[in-house]
Amino acid sequence: MRIDEIYSYFPFRLFGLSRSDLNDLVESEFAAEVELCRANPDMIRQYLDMKRAGHRVGFISDTYWDTGRLARLLRACHPGLVWDFLYASCDHGSGKSDALFAIYISEQGIDAGASFHVGDNERADIKGAKRHGIQPRYYPQATAQLASKFQRETALFELLCTGAPSRLDHAAQTLRRMVAARSAERGQAFHLGLTVLGPVMTAFDAFVTRRCVEIAGPGRQVALGFLGRDGSLSHRIREELHGPTSAYLEINRRVSLIASADTMQPLVELLSKVFKIDAPAFRDMVKIMPPKVAAFFAAFPSGIASGEELAAALPGLIDPAEIVALAAGLRARLLAYLRHTIPGFDDCTDLVLADLGYSGSVQKALRRIFDLEGIGIRLHGAYLMSLDDGFDDLAEEDSAEGFISDLVVTPHVKRMLIRNVALLEQICCSADGSVRDYDGNQVLREINPRPADQIALAAEIQAGVLAFAESAEDVALDFCLEPYADPAVAARWCVATLTRLLLLPDHDELTLLGGLKHDVNLGTHALAPMIDGDFIRRQITARGLSAACTALAPPMWLAGSFAQLSPSHAYFYALFGANRLPADVFEERPCGQVQVGLFRGNGEATLETVTVHHNGLGELRLRIPLSRSMAVTIIALPLATFAPDGLLHGVTVQQGDDARDAAESQDVTGLAEDGLIFAGLQRTGSHYRTETEDGCLLIPVAPMTQDIAVYSVAITPLRSGPKKCA
Repeated sequence: MRIDEIYSYFPFRLFGLSRSDLNDLVESEFAAEVELCRANPDMIRQYLDMKRAGHRVGFISDTYWDTGRLARLLRACHPGLVWDFLYASCDHGSGKSDALFAIYISEQGIDAGASFHVGDNERADIKGAKRHGIQPRYYPQATAQLASKFQRETALFELLCTGAPSRLDHAAQTLRRMVAARSAERGQAFHLGLTVLGPVMTAFDAFVTRRCVEIAGPGRQVALGFLGRDGSLSHRIREELHGPTSAYLEINRRVSLIASADTMQPLVELLSKVFKIDAPAFRDMVKIMPPKVAAFFAAFPSGIASGEELAAALPGLIDPAEIVALAAGLRARLLAYLRHTIPGFDDCTDLVLADLGYSGSVQKALRRIFDLEGIGIRLHGAYLMSLDDGFDDLAEEDSAEGFISDLVVTPHVKRMLIRNVALLEQICCSADGSVRDYDGNQVLREINPRPADQIALAAEIQAGVLAFAESAEDVALDFCLEPYADPAVAARWCVATLTRLLLLPDHDELTLLGGLKHDVNLGTHALAPMIDGDFIRRQITARGLSAACTALAPPMWLAGSFAQLSPSHAYFYALFGANRLPADVFEERPCGQVQVGLFRGNGEATLETVTVHHNGLGELRLRIPLSRSMAVTIIALPLATFAPDGLLHGVTVQQGDDARDAAESQDVTGLAEDGLIFAGLQRTGSHYRTETEDGCLLIPVAPMTQDIAVYSVAITPLRSGPKKCA
């Protein structure tokens, strides 16, 4: 079909046009095609080599452009290009999959076996050529794996970046395809860095460059520092592309907050964010162990308290003067380190701090340090992702900006990304432990608890990122591409690329990255798991899909945990984060009642009525609340009456001081299937089928540690019983 035939179906009146405008529409599309089309240098080289070798060379294309316009398009991409033949499918009413190759062979009068055809479509170019005896060479636009990633990225772009056209990315995907095509085949980790994280981090480097240019001006001496550990990869990219023009600053939130303390408050704020902490970790953190603090820890089981409990008690445990003196010493050592690491520090007027993000806690702490020491250097944050409402308290002359800001995606989406950003942090951070102090010009670091194989995996991914950064500029020049020319477009496509990895990883990425551990590094040397699909399944069983989407860490990579269940679960989570998961569709609603048997240790039994709920995943869920005083030892669930044939997803228990606390608790324990009794049921894996009319699931009740326990059961019914739920 020709282009004018296609446009004959255009709804002219809808756009205030008439059929006389058809040619204008055609010419507008052709002008856009000329502007956007690029010649592949590899193909040009091969084409010219063939011409020089004396072969007859030309083009055969499945296209709605006729040979006249196709010729104009080819010469616009490569002026002076000549050919021996040119075939457009629309001129012959047939494509390469049908009769176009036969027409070419017949008209050119050549031997098909002596012909050679290069194409990017496996069906039309490769199979079509083979069917007519022509030798094919497959030159794919992208590998199947990369094409799949692009498809997911586009879907997420349209979901998250509302109001922006998804088809125009300033050739960012073209650049990624061509860099991948020119790179030697390496392992999966390297390829992840090359094709996914490399483009994101290279675009971030361009953003940092723009920030530095914007801040520079007459009378200003601007320095650039990348905050360690998460800024390590960004700093390596910077040095690779721009030489030694920046510093790598090993400063973390803990060190900067303690050094900035002139009261107890910064330390209280820091400790309140610590999950668990013991006396040795506290001593490592603040360098002192007053007797009252030691006694505080001794009062807790195993000497481990929560950070919130310690923060609340701290003002009564430590003399504020001790903290102030401690902070002054650390502050002096930190400033000596900065003067050594940043050339011309004392002549600097502006310091740009580059990091993954998010709310500028280190930047704000440095501001307090500089103010305490009378240092007038202005501080400017350049963050990959920013929680923009966290910057309202910056000093007047300081600034902060995120590459992926609230202007790119909504704050709701941003928080979902940051909930899963631990994966990115582990990939981007240095192989060293986190800074704990300074000795002269030397950095004193914590032990690095991450296993050697995880450090090696991160290094391989980083190698791929650096390979992309090194190649991107040359490839962009070859193809006349400017993917970062428009910062807003670059940011939107980078968020789609990064979000795809964090929220919709494919099976290979889950296998590669799922075993990573997160170095918490606040009050503990423990490593937190990245993914735990069983955790999500238990949360859905006990609390529902939406509650599972808001689960607190660990696991650190919540989206990866959803993806471990299934790709559709991961997409549900992405919809939730985008505020596109309607509760009335996916949450539960009552669909009936059933009587369950409660058996006590003394032989007594009662029947209690519980409500059966049906959710948007097609599951039935029952919650059975028990009190400790009831002394129940067995719950009998009569599956034959409402779900005689189905899939049992699990039985869970939550505990609390009252029914609401128990039902809302994230501490969900799953009961082992081997501990359940399938009475009158035939069971194969998770599938069961009742063999008798009184088939029951018997659930043993464990001793309760709190007043209330809620047992939850999740089932996908495959056949309804007498008490049908719908």
